[in-house]
Amino acid sequence: MLRWTLTFVVLAIIAGIFGFGGIAAGAAGIAKVLFFIFIILFLVSLIRGKKIL
Repeated sequence: MLRWTLTFVVLAIIAGIFGFGGIAAGAAGIAKVLFFIFIILFLVSLIRGKKIL
């Protein structure tokens, strides 16, 4: 999922450079959502991975 986030960030940067503001904003929005989902899933996996003694 982090790979998709980086892909959309690169797409947003390239689109912004070439002046496609709408595409850049859309790609940046998707990247932001995917990044937060990745962070949430990462934290959940850290919490569930701990063993209680």
